[in-house]
Amino acid sequence: MLLTTTQLFHQCYSRYAIPAVNVFFMEEIHGLFSAAQEANAPFIVQTTPFARDYANADMLLSMIGAASRIYPDVTFAIHMDHGFEAHIFDAIEKGGYTSVMIDASHDPFEKNVERTREVVTRAHAKNISVEAELGVLAGVEDDLAVDAAHSFYTNPQQVEDFVKATDCDSLAIAVGTSHGAYKFSGGQGLQFQILEEIQKRLPGFPLVLHGGSNVIPEVVERINAAGGTLKTDAKGVQEDEIRQAIPLGICKINIATDTRLLWTMVNREFFRDKPDEFAPTTPGKIFMEEYKKFMLKKFDLFGCTGKAQEFNKYKS
Repeated sequence: MLLTTTQLFHQCYSRYAIPAVNVFFMEEIHGLFSAAQEANAPFIVQTTPFARDYANADMLLSMIGAASRIYPDVTFAIHMDHGFEAHIFDAIEKGGYTSVMIDASHDPFEKNVERTREVVTRAHAKNISVEAELGVLAGVEDDLAVDAAHSFYTNPQQVEDFVKATDCDSLAIAVGTSHGAYKFSGGQGLQFQILEEIQKRLPGFPLVLHGGSNVIPEVVERINAAGGTLKTDAKGVQEDEIRQAIPLGICKINIATDTRLLWTMVNREFFRDKPDEFAPTTPGKIFMEEYKKFMLKKFDLFGCTGKAQEFNKYKS
């Protein structure tokens, strides 16, 4: 069942979070949908402009549509992550998405409001939810790079005015996470005092945590043991931080880095151990199974296992 993120967040607020997972290729989509059906868990499948340029938007949406038929019992939304106007308006007009994100967080406050409001107006006319962002995350994701010197936390004193002026449906906030594999290398963790203040000012309003991967140390170690050279001093968002953030209004948690690391681990180990192999389908099957196991754990951690049945009221 395909829903908007607004429908998902209305049900889950302060009780559990919805994983929002970036996808690029078929094996990821199979693993994600298979896990969700087994766990009876709602989820958000999301594509970035980079993924759309890589695979073509029609290809991505066709694969997602096929997965929804192969796994007919899933409950999900389709979201475009970190979009700019050219991609967003194309997605709105051509259809297929139930949610889009306008990332104008690098602009001054007034310009962010102006750009976000334009997207909201066009998206809401098509019953598409809009995620906006206030505050700038450091790190690298796809072709987006922000150094630490140009990142900043969300200012709680601005959130009420921003949401009122833009009429956005959810708000991505900067509370200490970063994009990419080298998040939290300084050990600071989530800034809960900022998150608590934002929730006080926006009670009941859905908040989004970008950069929500864990960067599992064992996965990094296995990659390096198989020939990788990833740094080992970084850590992602810890499980206890996730559990603490959900009651404070975090409804959507983005996952991208962890699944990329998982793909790298599977393929490096496979071709290290089987150097005479060359068929992509064999490591692909291993990856799909590992991906499924990974997502089953995430559904449990986020508290959404078994919650898909709560959305049966939306069935036509």
